[in-house]
Amino acid sequence: MIGFYNYTVVITYLSVLSACTSICFAFGGNIKWAILMLVISGLCDMLDGPIARTKKDRSETERKFGIQIDSLSDVISFGVAPACIIYNVASHLSDSESGWLVIPAAVAGAALLICAVIRLAFFNVSEEERQAVEGKKLRDSYRGLPVTNVALIFSIASLASYFLSGNAFVITMIVITALTAFFYVLDFKMVKLHGKMLVVIGLFGFAVLIGVFLSPLKGF
Repeated sequence: MIGFYNYTVVITYLSVLSACTSICFAFGGNIKWAILMLVISGLCDMLDGPIARTKKDRSETERKFGIQIDSLSDVISFGVAPACIIYNVASHLSDSESGWLVIPAAVAGAALLICAVIRLAFFNVSEEERQAVEGKKLRDSYRGLPVTNVALIFSIASLASYFLSGNAFVITMIVITALTAFFYVLDFKMVKLHGKMLVVIGLFGFAVLIGVFLSPLKGF
């Protein structure tokens, strides 16, 4: 069989499966679980790098495969899935009979997906150039907002459902989606977190996960 299936990439495959499940939930109108599965994809993506680096005997081919499969996974997890979520947020949570919010939601989702693809392609190219100069040294910053952040952004934004409903909540989510797309491609420096800070972010993400689970969003 072609490809690799060891523990260094399995968690990336799990991220894809979680994102696909998120998409299915979104089109089924189960927004709460769609966002929860998006967060799980984000947690998987946060862990795949540190886990992969524990394998000291990775071949160059395995390493390059890991980079490529990670980006391909990210297109689905943090481009396609959130685009589907925002479209279905407008479809299922709007209190407008005309459904006019579906159009801006679709535009915002499409913008997010396109910007995610651009961001990931740019990252792959710049990472190759960086490694040619610095070797395998871990980078200390990113240019633009890493696409993984949409999982945390969407989950935090969904907590607005405790205070907002109907069109007000939908419009809030659309605006946040559009801003996230913009920050994907905005050229600014963002510090990359390592070590203990990842643990802090993980714990924060888990707390947000509980908040989403208990939220009044439409779910089972």
